[in-house]
Amino acid sequence: MSYSIQLYTLRNAMQEDLPGTIRRVAEIGYTQVEPYNFVATAKELGAALKENGLQAPSGHAPLLSQDQDEIFAAAKELGISTVIDPYLPAEHWQNAEDIQATAAKLNAAAKKGAEYGIRVGYHNHAWELESTIEGQTALEYFEGLLDPELVLEVDTYWVSVGGQNPVELLARLGDRVKFIHIKDGPGTTDTKAQLPAGQGTIPVLDVVAAAKSLEVGVVEFDDYAGDTFEGIAESLAFLRDSAATAGAQEVNA
Repeated sequence: MSYSIQLYTLRNAMQEDLPGTIRRVAEIGYTQVEPYNFVATAKELGAALKENGLQAPSGHAPLLSQDQDEIFAAAKELGISTVIDPYLPAEHWQNAEDIQATAAKLNAAAKKGAEYGIRVGYHNHAWELESTIEGQTALEYFEGLLDPELVLEVDTYWVSVGGQNPVELLARLGDRVKFIHIKDGPGTTDTKAQLPAGQGTIPVLDVVAAAKSLEVGVVEFDDYAGDTFEGIAESLAFLRDSAATAGAQEVNA
């Protein structure tokens, strides 16, 4: 199991000192990052990643609203092999026709991405789970419309905020889920209340275990009331310690 950090978590630090922020991420022990808005920062970010030995297996970019060729070219330059559209507002998830249109656009984006050797995915918020289409969540309805090569990055915290059980949802979505966002807290829309993994109400370890085809678990805070670098360090320590404990138990079983 490998872990990454969504750099949006550190957006304020990145704006002040991108190279220094990436260096601190590496010092904490992360070996992978998930960039956002990477077209604008590709050259500086690429240099910082290389200098610190970090990989970027996935990245967020608005595929449905910005130049896709520009996005895929920047992704290729950074070594990003999966580009994930991170956000479509709630109004896009209220009826079958709108969701069908979104799926068609993402399927088309995936075909263009394939020309660059890049896979395409989608990342949810709460509203894709709050909306019901033909007896299932809008996210699950959407998943059924996607071409086989597309993937999902399930934000397990926003699944919970949206009123769904993330463990059960991951089981239903199955192999489509290659990435998850790992965050913790009270499971409310108050992003400042988010907490490091293992310190809130989300069953983080059960969530990780439920994603059977998971490639990368991505740590993220939408916001954080404390020191963000300390928070992401605590999350990584919890995940690594839990994995080590589980491994030791398997050996001793």
